[in-house]
Amino acid sequence: MIELRHVTKQFKKNVVLDDLNLSVAAGERIALIGSNGAGKTTLIRCLLGEYVHTGELSILGLNPRRNRADLLRRIGFVPQLPPPLRMSVGDLLRFAGELSGIEAARFDTVAAQLGLDVAKVRHLPFVKLSGGMKQKILIAVALGRDCELLILDEPAANLDPEARHAFFDLLAERLGSATMLISSHRLDEVAPLVNRVLELDTGRIVLDDRVADDVALAGRVLCRLVLRRTEPAIAKTLAEWGLVGDGLAWQGAIAGPDRLRFLGMLARYVGVLTHIEMEEQA
Repeated sequence: MIELRHVTKQFKKNVVLDDLNLSVAAGERIALIGSNGAGKTTLIRCLLGEYVHTGELSILGLNPRRNRADLLRRIGFVPQLPPPLRMSVGDLLRFAGELSGIEAARFDTVAAQLGLDVAKVRHLPFVKLSGGMKQKILIAVALGRDCELLILDEPAANLDPEARHAFFDLLAERLGSATMLISSHRLDEVAPLVNRVLELDTGRIVLDDRVADDVALAGRVLCRLVLRRTEPAIAKTLAEWGLVGDGLAWQGAIAGPDRLRFLGMLARYVGVLTHIEMEEQA
């Protein structure tokens, strides 16, 4: 699927990717992690054919620079930062559909699964949307096509919990049919989504490890919490996660891959919690 041999990229004297060697098989789900400046974004841009570099790089047997147009039809990409596009949402979806040879209505369907009614924003310039709306549109464009490779850069960063549920469900539908490369600076954000972890540091691969592949992307975890006292801050946060409560007792379901993120949030309120129960639902 993806092959890198001695790939090096530098800007003037600054080496950003340093002699990378990597093989990714079809169907793998890779977490690409590392601190800011580790080289993650540069690697992604090389994979997308945006940068020249030394060494050999191929995707599906094709060179991303020489065969960029062909490859981009087979790759779904969600960038970390939405592009400042001034075209309307409708024009953007129509343009994406023409490039990929599919009906733009498929993007509307995926956006609806994420909780966005495209009809209400179709006339608006993409750049005027909220961060969450932009992310849903970009995910809809990437997952609305039958891509063989998904490259997702902090894909769920601006999504609300319900939209994250839907996003994980959409990824679950692609298991076995798409290879995934999911970039993040935090492992706990993406660990449940992947079966292999690659860590970059100063342009080198410092960790390449297989991880347990036993979390269902479409799974749910039932959570029950009891608070020591009513606290407006945690009540608001729990409600945003979709839990319901009477002030002290709260319960609800979260997406299985979000369990670490949910526990990280609860850690901020540990002094208020007296009981935590989490049960995986069938």
